[in-house]
Amino acid sequence: MAPEQAASRHLGEVVVVTGMTGAGRSTAAKELEDLGFYVVDNLPPSLLPDVIRLVDESRGVEQPVAVVVDVRSGSFFDSLQANLAHGESGRRTTLLYLEATDDVLVRRQEAARRPHPLQGGGRLVDGLARERVALADLRSDADVIIDTTNLNVHQLTDKVAEAFGTPETTRLKITVVSFGFKYGIPVDADFVADMRFLPNPFWIPELRPLNGRDGAVADYVKGRPGADQFLEQYVPVLETAAGGYLNEGKRFMTVAVGCTGGKHRSVAMTEEIAARLRERGYDARATHRDLGRE
Repeated sequence: MAPEQAASRHLGEVVVVTGMTGAGRSTAAKELEDLGFYVVDNLPPSLLPDVIRLVDESRGVEQPVAVVVDVRSGSFFDSLQANLAHGESGRRTTLLYLEATDDVLVRRQEAARRPHPLQGGGRLVDGLARERVALADLRSDADVIIDTTNLNVHQLTDKVAEAFGTPETTRLKITVVSFGFKYGIPVDADFVADMRFLPNPFWIPELRPLNGRDGAVADYVKGRPGADQFLEQYVPVLETAAGGYLNEGKRFMTVAVGCTGGKHRSVAMTEEIAARLRERGYDARATHRDLGRE
């Protein structure tokens, strides 16, 4: 499959996520959201056409949509199948069904300390039995079936990404953000690097009014003793971490690079770190939180 075909194969798709309670619907939905789908949880099937229409109007017909439906949706079965059958929106619809063995589902429900929605006054296994009967027709119509019995969270997200991801959506996205320590460390930082070990261009009159994106400042900062050594050693550390993030199902990494005010050293080094990561094939972008605050 050509890259452009792979990137477009899920445009406009509607993925309906259903299956057994405790089989991982919420995990699948979160992964689809990370993959760029517009996700609606616990949707009454009768509202599916309205949701599609609203998404078409607000986000365009190419926006992929995922809806999570389960036995709590009242007249779930007949309504869902009817809406899937009509397909009036013209979008391609895929039914994703998640299942697991009863003993695993029982353990998961007991760990969550939640009753089964069809349990009533009986045992949990009674609710599961009723649910399997009710979902039998949907399971037979499913386009994708994932058995989560022996899967952990990361393995399930990998399965969903394999089925619905594209080369673009499954890449690790790295944000390298500069900041000033005097304004506080970014709360979403996965890694924090301190550039205050480098001489401060602030004390050089001709560089003071400039910032780290200006060539003169960038050359000065990267030319100081220790700057290149830091870059040569730190970027491979980030590459190692990036590989581990992907293995754990994480697709976003934030690297914070700080100096005193977030204007000179951190900005120049942030741009350089992001550039070196891009040269190595990563989807990396530089952003500057505190630039312009002083």
